[in-house]
Amino acid sequence: MIPRILIISAALALAAACSEKSSDSTRNQSHNMDKSPPPANTLVVHTDAEWRKILSPEQYHILREAGTERAFGGAYEEFKQQGKGTYHCAACGALLFSSAQKFDSHCGWPSFYDPAKADNVITRDDYSLGGLRTEVICAKCGGHLGHVFKGEGFHTPTDKRYCINGGGLKFVPDEKP
Repeated sequence: MIPRILIISAALALAAACSEKSSDSTRNQSHNMDKSPPPANTLVVHTDAEWRKILSPEQYHILREAGTERAFGGAYEEFKQQGKGTYHCAACGALLFSSAQKFDSHCGWPSFYDPAKADNVITRDDYSLGGLRTEVICAKCGGHLGHVFKGEGFHTPTDKRYCINGGGLKFVPDEKP
């Protein structure tokens, strides 16, 4: 009886590991635009070399390599000081978020409870750290923006927290009347 349980447990563990490895492989390929096609809804496409010319090293790391900036860093401090305006993708300029939906979740990264233009933001499952998270991606260029979390009790209208890398955003202040 015990050997059968061990065999079943080992088989389940192997299946889970293969599934996770497959998801990570697919996710990582989608961020390297030279090796795989961009998502079907992507409109802005550049080679890896072109992205490196367009973006700063930090922006490239965040947007093209699915990197994460340091918590409570300079981008977060700037975000807290920014007034009314909109937040656009630093890679392609797509409108992503608005100051009307921003809030301070005290997590160390810019937070929004909803996108300003839902069509410009897509999400997908992310297993890169071994568990399931929901990655947030620019629908226009495929750039990694951060992750969205639900049900954390922030008492926002959507009960969501779009935890976004500030280095992947470009703030455009509202024009004064």
